[in-house]
Amino acid sequence: MAMAAKMLKMNAEQGAAVANLIDAAQQNLQALTAAGVGQSVDISA
Repeated sequence: MAMAAKMLKMNAEQGAAVANLIDAAQQNLQALTAAGVGQSVDISA
């Protein structure tokens, strides 16, 4: 029973870590977009 509880806790912690990572990535993307990076790229040769 203790092992199952430990595994559930680990899964919850991993889920929280993934959520934090996704949140940080979204914030970085918003900061880049706000700065005008990647909005209009001229790829003509």
